[in-house]
Amino acid sequence: MADDIRTSSLFELADSILAISRYIHASKSFALHGWTPIESAVMRYVDRNPGTTARAAAEATQLISSNFSRALRGLEKKGVVRREADEADARRVRLYPTESAQKNLQMLHDLWTNLLDGIVDDPADVDQVNAVLRRIEAALSSSKGRHATDGPNSLPNSQEEEPK
Repeated sequence: MADDIRTSSLFELADSILAISRYIHASKSFALHGWTPIESAVMRYVDRNPGTTARAAAEATQLISSNFSRALRGLEKKGVVRREADEADARRVRLYPTESAQKNLQMLHDLWTNLLDGIVDDPADVDQVNAVLRRIEAALSSSKGRHATDGPNSLPNSQEEEPK
């Protein structure tokens, strides 16, 4: 019984996060260049990790190389990411946000602050929710390669479909 309640509560948490993310994503669509969710994930990682390698960014965003490359090309075309050769190894490329990316980030900061302003007024509540969400993100990102099907009801490895 307690397990069912916990499972139901965790499902509700994930469902709420998904619903909220849809509102947040929709709010930025008019403000930015029509970014895809994949481009947003890549841009978020590059913003938080300037000088990252493409490989590290692809792994962190859990994207296959073709999807990552397409997203990166789209971001470069929009002028928000630039590539620079690594000073220590010219074969390696480093990714950096551009000045335009910083302006977009400030627009998002303002937009999302206005969107959420007045919904949760107590700064302690905001800090607590942020801490819990950061912990969830860190735990999920540290379990790279773990899929939702890696549970007791998953198929044996030989029957799982490869990502397309």
